[in-house]
Amino acid sequence: MEQKENVILNLTIEFSIAVISFVEQLEEKRKFVVANQLLKSATSIGANVHEAQNAESKLDFIHKLKIAHKEADETMYWLTLCEKAESYPINLELKDKLQTIIKVLSKIISSTKQNLKTNVN
Repeated sequence: MEQKENVILNLTIEFSIAVISFVEQLEEKRKFVVANQLLKSATSIGANVHEAQNAESKLDFIHKLKIAHKEADETMYWLTLCEKAESYPINLELKDKLQTIIKVLSKIISSTKQNLKTNVN
């Protein structure tokens, strides 16, 4: 049986790799604190999505994706700081990719919640 492509997993892996490259640019400019915070929150999105694939229940799945969503919100904060601070490099493409991830996460969370309600009734 052919495995169906997991869009959110692919998006978060691609995003994490892109963030790693951007963090290297930040570190070259000696922006270590923001680089570290950005790297942690951005890669945590994918780690939580990956962990959700082996969730013990639908509720556990939703919980892990909500954590990923919170990490995505934090990542947006760090990217916004980079954009607004004069001496920092900017990567607007990362913000666009992150917006897509946030939309997909929101959709998965809401549809999983709907399925839970439907299956309970």
